[in-house]
Amino acid sequence: MRSATSVGANYRVACRSKSVADLIAKLSIVEEEADETLYWSELLVESGLITAEKLKNLMQEATEIIAVTVASIKTLREKQNRENPKSKI
Repeated sequence: MRSATSVGANYRVACRSKSVADLIAKLSIVEEEADETLYWSELLVESGLITAEKLKNLMQEATEIIAVTVASIKTLREKQNRENPKSKI
């Protein structure tokens, strides 16, 4: 529960970023938290505490959030590199 709600909280913080570099850093935290949510979900299923069917939607959403966040970070890095080619990340 904590890691799942952290995704939203960190995304909200990312929306208030002061620069492209700041946004990239904050979205990286969103990516990490979504991946952590997926990890804990997988552990719950593997331990038998909950069925995969019950977590299917949450796990799919976490996977989608990770994909969107990674794509956004990649786009932002490309934009940053175009604007300032000397500061490649």
